[in-house]
Amino acid sequence: MNNFQVYKRTLVFSFIRFFLGLLCLAVLAGLTIGGFFIMEKTNNKGLIGLAIGLVAGIIICVLVNIFVDNRFKAAQIGMMATGVVDGKLPDHVVSAGLGEVKGRFAKLTLFFMVTGAIKGIFRQIGRGLDKLGRAVGGDVGEGITSAINTAIQILLEYLCDCCLGWVMYNKKEGVAKAACQGAVIFFKHGKALIRNVGRIFGMGFLSLAIFGGGFFGIAYLISKQFPNLYVTLAKEITEFGTRQNVNIAEWVKDPNNLMLILSGVVGLVLWGMIHSLLIRPFILVGVLRNFMTAGLKDKPTEKDFDELASKSPKFAKLQKTI
Repeated sequence: MNNFQVYKRTLVFSFIRFFLGLLCLAVLAGLTIGGFFIMEKTNNKGLIGLAIGLVAGIIICVLVNIFVDNRFKAAQIGMMATGVVDGKLPDHVVSAGLGEVKGRFAKLTLFFMVTGAIKGIFRQIGRGLDKLGRAVGGDVGEGITSAINTAIQILLEYLCDCCLGWVMYNKKEGVAKAACQGAVIFFKHGKALIRNVGRIFGMGFLSLAIFGGGFFGIAYLISKQFPNLYVTLAKEITEFGTRQNVNIAEWVKDPNNLMLILSGVVGLVLWGMIHSLLIRPFILVGVLRNFMTAGLKDKPTEKDFDELASKSPKFAKLQKTI
């Protein structure tokens, strides 16, 4: 199977996760707006109601992500790994993927915790990458440092997904050991991922411009139909700053600026969902193929573990859990 065939067969997982995301977004928006209007009508404290609704919505979204979305993510990446390595997939990929997850979810939940350690390992090894920005100094240096950190964060997400693919494919290995192997594969065969950097960022920026810009425009046009909402919100923010003796920037108190800010947030959220739905899975299949091929051709050894442990205390700590 080529990359597009694997992508097409496993895309159903992305649609399921997309609708889960839409549901969470609707719950988040409903609780936030509902909290604002309820508190505004009862005691003129709409901003407090907005905050309560937002927090409640975030808690619900986090729980859905941990107990539902992560199952489908693991199943999808597991099927991707099977497709690129074995060259074939079961007829019913959803049931097969969820079957792989069933009974292993507690271990996979551990993996999602282990990803924090994997990211820490990468940051330790690549700590010198942002020295360029610090050396330049000033606003330009801060901009360079921020761009480098953003790029590293994006690469880390792909790295963790590749490690998850390795964990799912190597069912006989413990989660911690398989995760360690995944980290070693990346650092030993960095070119397997680096060769995809242009495609990762090029397609990412293109989708941001098209989808992010389009959703921002739509959200802004919709927001302009409800000007009183933003006038009231700006008033609440101003009164809150006065009551709490907090210096709030003038541009934040402007209803038009609030409209732009919230439209931008909506645009970014929806872009992120579309990018995750259609673009990122296609990129990931190619990255995962290179990653799995490199790992299977040169499977990590204890010597490789010890070598990486000498460079990263975080990896050494994770290695002890094997």
